[in-house]
Amino acid sequence: MLRSGDDRGSVSLELVVLGPGLLLFIVVVIFGGRVAVAGQAVDQAAGEAARTASIARAQAVAGSSAEAAARATLAQQGLQCQTVSVSVDTSGFSRPVGTPATVTATVTCVVNLSDLAIPGVPGTRTVRASASSPIDTYRQRAAS
Repeated sequence: MLRSGDDRGSVSLELVVLGPGLLLFIVVVIFGGRVAVAGQAVDQAAGEAARTASIARAQAVAGSSAEAAARATLAQQGLQCQTVSVSVDTSGFSRPVGTPATVTATVTCVVNLSDLAIPGVPGTRTVRASASSPIDTYRQRAAS
């Protein structure tokens, strides 16, 4: 016998109504987390690249060692980039000894997000970070 105002089945209906929204919320949190982790890894890679370039003895060595350091840092962080680009500004090596100079490294990583399969969310996200590091003011510099 059914009484008016019987609540049987209302939990199922609430689950049907709220379930997709809750699932979308969870996927958005995962998306945000992956982008944040990727940003931190790329930021760390840029810092490591700039520091490695700043302690190099020659401008030509600085660029190649910075790129290797950035790629190694991204690999250590476990970040899977579709493409990685490392740009190093080593023009500070051409400044005379005794003059303050810096090296700047920019790391760009295209992160794959297509496995999240959220409508309206791009399949990839480009994450970019730059960092600068001072070159020792009184150390001999070899510009190439």
